[in-house]
Amino acid sequence: MEADLRYPIGKFQSLENVTDIQRRAFIAAIAEAPEKLRAAIAGLNDAQLDTPYRPGGWTVRQVVHHVPDSHMNSYVRFKLALTEDEPTIKPYDEARWAELADAKTPVEPSLLLLENLHKRWVLLLESLTPSDWQRKFRHPERGTMILDENVQLYAWHGRHHVAHITTLRHRNNWR
Repeated sequence: MEADLRYPIGKFQSLENVTDIQRRAFIAAIAEAPEKLRAAIAGLNDAQLDTPYRPGGWTVRQVVHHVPDSHMNSYVRFKLALTEDEPTIKPYDEARWAELADAKTPVEPSLLLLENLHKRWVLLLESLTPSDWQRKFRHPERGTMILDENVQLYAWHGRHHVAHITTLRHRNNWR
C-alpha cells in the first residue's frame, strides 16, 4: 500500500483528557518546530524549494511560508480565546494565501518570523492555567474548539509540514 503523501505522519487525531505531561510535549513540539523546519530545508537550492512536495501539492517554498501564516492565526486564536468569551474566529483561505506574491519569495524572512512567533507563543502557552486550557473559540468550519485541542493540532501541524519536506527529500535522494 502506497503512503499518502498528503499526510506523511497521518491525519490529525485529538486526545481527550490531556495530561500535563502530554501538554508539555505538545508545547515542546511547537517550540522545536522552527528549528525542525529550518533543518528540513537546509541546503536546498531554489529549484528544490520550488518543487511540489507531492503531485498537485504546494512547493516546498509555499509550505515554508504557509507554516508561519497558519501559526500566526493560531496564536491570535489563543489570545482571543484567553481574553474573550468564546469568540468566533475568522478563518482564512490558506490555498489562496499560498498563491500570493510573498509565498514565492526567499524563505528566510518566514523562518525568522516563525522562530520569533514561536518564542512568544511558547511563553504564552507555558503561562496557561488548567482552566485556561479549557477556554474555547468558535471556528465557523470546525465548530467549537478548546485550547487543549488547538495546541495538539498545531504540535501536529508543524511536524506534518516538516514531514512533507523530509519525505520529499528522501524520495528524491536530496542530501
